[in-house]
Amino acid sequence: MVVLHSLLPYRHYQIMAAFNIQEVLIWKEKIESVIDQHQEPQIANGNKYVSFEYKSGMDNGRTASSSDHECQFSAQEDEVDAPSSLLRRTTIGNGPPDSIFDWTQECDSELANHNANNQAFSGKHWRLLQCQNGLRIFEELVEVDYLPRSCSRAMKAVGVVEATCEEIFGLVMSMDGTRFEWDCSFQYGSLVEEVDGHTAIIYHRLQLDWFPLFVWPRDLCYVRYWRRNDDGSYVVLFRSREHENCGQQPGYVRAHVESGGFNISPLKSRNGKPRTQVQHLMQVDLKGWGVGYVSSFQQHCLLQMLNSVAGLREWFAQIDERGAPSRIPVMVNMASSSVSSVKTQKIDELSVPPGPSLDQTNAASRNSVMMDEYSDEDEEQMPEAEQEACPTKSDNDAKRTAPKEEPFEKIGLSCFSGNLRRDDHDNSRDCWRISDGNNFRVRSKHFCFNKTKIPAGKHLMDLVAVDWFKDTKRMDHVARRHGCAAQVASEKGLFSLVFNVQVPGSTHYSMVFYFVTRELVPGSLLHRFVEGDDEFRNSRLKLIPSVPKGSWIVRQSVGSTPCLLGKAVDCNYIRGPKYLEVDIDIGSSTVANGVLGLVIGVITTLVVDMAFLVQANTTDELPERLIGAVRVSHIELSSAIVPKLDADPS
Repeated sequence: MVVLHSLLPYRHYQIMAAFNIQEVLIWKEKIESVIDQHQEPQIANGNKYVSFEYKSGMDNGRTASSSDHECQFSAQEDEVDAPSSLLRRTTIGNGPPDSIFDWTQECDSELANHNANNQAFSGKHWRLLQCQNGLRIFEELVEVDYLPRSCSRAMKAVGVVEATCEEIFGLVMSMDGTRFEWDCSFQYGSLVEEVDGHTAIIYHRLQLDWFPLFVWPRDLCYVRYWRRNDDGSYVVLFRSREHENCGQQPGYVRAHVESGGFNISPLKSRNGKPRTQVQHLMQVDLKGWGVGYVSSFQQHCLLQMLNSVAGLREWFAQIDERGAPSRIPVMVNMASSSVSSVKTQKIDELSVPPGPSLDQTNAASRNSVMMDEYSDEDEEQMPEAEQEACPTKSDNDAKRTAPKEEPFEKIGLSCFSGNLRRDDHDNSRDCWRISDGNNFRVRSKHFCFNKTKIPAGKHLMDLVAVDWFKDTKRMDHVARRHGCAAQVASEKGLFSLVFNVQVPGSTHYSMVFYFVTRELVPGSLLHRFVEGDDEFRNSRLKLIPSVPKGSWIVRQSVGSTPCLLGKAVDCNYIRGPKYLEVDIDIGSSTVANGVLGLVIGVITTLVVDMAFLVQANTTDELPERLIGAVRVSHIELSSAIVPKLDADPS
């Protein structure tokens, strides 16, 4: 026997008994329906429970489910704010438009309320098709003997993401560049019309990889509706719809979404980390000849779309710090966020406290190992336009703080040469130039306390030459070559740091950068890096890449996230009398090699920035300083030469 507690007006309770949970849910739905029929919309100052109305095509009745317990507010607040009239707490967002099928209600009607978040759905309607990328993929069981070719079965993916419902919901609703990082089926999205705060018309282009040379790309125009349930879960629903401002696009086949969306439900936290179950359902007719004649086309494309749940999981798994979104995010233009809000956010993030307390200092010391371990997941670099628009207090503090390592007076460059020419003009090709340090953001003096970053400023060393080599085998220890910039610097009593970026292939290439300084400051971080062991070097050598000019796919593949080279690829260190050479083997990493395959094929169209630095982990080492930075423009493979290397004495 199951007991149902029902809240009635004036704080009275009615207790009823039922034989099973299904009967309880039926009674609960009926009681809530009666209350809703008599409930007057109450919008008062300070009222926490606001109903949203759909202006056209919205159900008048409530279709969303509601939990019996109030998890968001304390009993004391209930006592103070309890209304005197017939009122209950409703789901935020009344109900989807009539045209949208709410597939999430299938779960509520057949599962116990206390178990709703732990079950995906009833076995009566779904069967497990496969497990892929840590997801369970289910296929709908259709109770018909014959299913037309163009009518696909609904499929859904179920996975667990270590993030809050609000964070996942904010990411799912975005249609900007962030979506490229977790949704492999996304190409472009924009807002066609915002109907109200919960309903919008969206235009969406799909990036499907099924024989793209023969199959036209697909796009969608659909109604998107969202709501937040009072148990903290979010529901996002899709269904195709025609719109006068979103007609057929040349070169695209308009697919049809019969039903789809996300069900984002909270789970119990584990080891102090939030956990959320994400269900993603899609029932799509992709149209075109491929659907009718090639059965694998539809399923392949559906699986690619459903894999976005795995993308969400990995995206959150690789992010240390996440800003808390608003409890009920406001829908913004899907094409791009306003520049002003981004600038304001950056200024807020870069504000510096007047001074760290003793407790903060101790905490920073305890966390220095953790910072070291996860440093290869630093946030991406800020675009150059935004850097210039954001003068911050941190920048001023950095200028007032005298760093331990200051570059010496400029070194004459006339005596140094490399086979790749230097050209400081913007439109030059097959050349290099020194990249402005302010194009890169590094850890500030107060990074241990507030994670702020500042423009890098001046380099510690001077880039004096660049060599572009090729050979039938990998070229190691190129600094031993007679007449190279490192040897010339050594003869003049200067110290060199040589980065040999090795590109494998049928023909091996090496791009060699020679950084020179008069002497190293004893005890400085750079001095410790040069004189340290390989383990220390691997844990500290950092590269910040950027592709200011190039195809979209290359810019997305390379990114601009700082990377600890010693943890990503194999690095070999050769210590000479007046130089340290770092041989960076790109081919030692499968991921880096895959990205390199994209870059090499279009290298003549690219402008690439690279900044090298030694990572600072403690307050004594901060702020970070660049060893140096370089920009290489439109490199030609044919301009590489075969070097004459002396016998390696080692």
